[in-house]
Amino acid sequence: MERGQRRYGALYLFGERVSALTTQGAIAVIEGNKRFWLIGAALVALPGAVVAQSSTPENLLPPESPTAPAAQAQSSPVTPAATVQQITPMVQEWSIANARALAGVIASIGSEGLDPNDYMPGELDAAIATGPGESLNQAASRSFAWLVEDLRDGRTPMEARKQWFVVDPDPDRYRTADIMAEALANRSVADSLMALAPEHPDYAALKAELASATSPAKRKLIRANMDRWRWLAKDLGQQYLITNVPEYQLRLTVNDKIISTYRTIVGKPGRTATPQLAETVEGVIFNPTWTVPQSIVKGEGLGARVLGNPGWAKANGYRGSRDAKTGFVTVVQQPGANNSLGLMKLDMPNPHAIFLHDTPARNLFSQENRALSHGCIRTERAQELAITLAILGNLANTPEARKAAADEAVAISTSGKYTRVPIQKSMPVYITYFTMGRDIEGRLREFSDIYGRDAPVLASFDKPRQANRARATSEEAVEIVDDLQTT
Repeated sequence: MERGQRRYGALYLFGERVSALTTQGAIAVIEGNKRFWLIGAALVALPGAVVAQSSTPENLLPPESPTAPAAQAQSSPVTPAATVQQITPMVQEWSIANARALAGVIASIGSEGLDPNDYMPGELDAAIATGPGESLNQAASRSFAWLVEDLRDGRTPMEARKQWFVVDPDPDRYRTADIMAEALANRSVADSLMALAPEHPDYAALKAELASATSPAKRKLIRANMDRWRWLAKDLGQQYLITNVPEYQLRLTVNDKIISTYRTIVGKPGRTATPQLAETVEGVIFNPTWTVPQSIVKGEGLGARVLGNPGWAKANGYRGSRDAKTGFVTVVQQPGANNSLGLMKLDMPNPHAIFLHDTPARNLFSQENRALSHGCIRTERAQELAITLAILGNLANTPEARKAAADEAVAISTSGKYTRVPIQKSMPVYITYFTMGRDIEGRLREFSDIYGRDAPVLASFDKPRQANRARATSEEAVEIVDDLQTT
């Protein structure tokens, strides 16, 4: 491949040169003074719908076809129980053969980064020795249920998962009682339990590394990051965005393939550290406005400067107004090259006001340490990402329709007008925190623990397994209100 060309799966992105790899056309994506191209199989694979320019935030795309129930069902909200144990089964009847299979799983569970001693192997062995009956049923049901919970949900208690606001839907999707009943009926205890383990390739890489690691500290770090995968849903979706905060990278994944990667800038350590979330993109906003928070309008004197110096305000894209009755000052930065959100933001409503967006300070992406923002995640090549999501997130049935949708998206992105394109097909966003995992080149490596979130997780592995664990954090959501372009 020529210098400057990047290839991620079926998506080819070029500078000024277009390769003759396809006869199906190309879509130009302009960002700054550079031109990128989405060509070939990527264009064919990306579903889309026609969008139109607008100066107001309208829904521009037709409703989703009724032929996509899977995507709609996947995005349905799940109401969590207060604790995992609320769905723990009643004691079930165990045969000696099934109990011995369970004992075998416990003996080998260290390969999954869990501790066999957490599952009472001695009591289970004693119950097996006494034969079928209530003692065996009690011991085996308890050990099996605890294994289900830890393999499915993770062993780490919620208070050790700092700023972790993801609610795992798996306890409702894979109910303990159902799994136990099926395992006993089919004599598939080992297979039923192992089917709960994460299937993501990064988990498999960590598991392989654990098998060969000898350093106690390294083994503990691997175990902690294996457990972090269990904190997430087993099924992340057919298409999703996932960003690992300490790696400063964002991945766009479709059908288990990484389509493209983007450098990111994340929150500074401290109050503005980026929290961990699992949200859904509901729209792509091209040429966004920025309503400046009062901590800047009033606290930093921006409101007085905007109202007192109209020439400066206009040059920087600010419009200010004062309420005649209350004196309350509102400042909104208009779309443009200097807008603090850049040329796009992803509409992903959440109580933290965290979202992914562009930035005019694109030089910062070249820095190694990119924990620089006020909490939101800035992404490089943001227009390219926005246009791709606008196509992926909607439905079109022919290559011609998809290209038309892409052409419209390019026109919108370069119009300078505020335009919201709704995302109709499920597009989850996972903001994660792994300090060991595969990088964008596929190599397993460690990442700097920029927020100090490893220590409580590692410490929890030295403590007895906690029963009756909460499914949702009790930490308060910290609303991130400042996301300036400066560092």
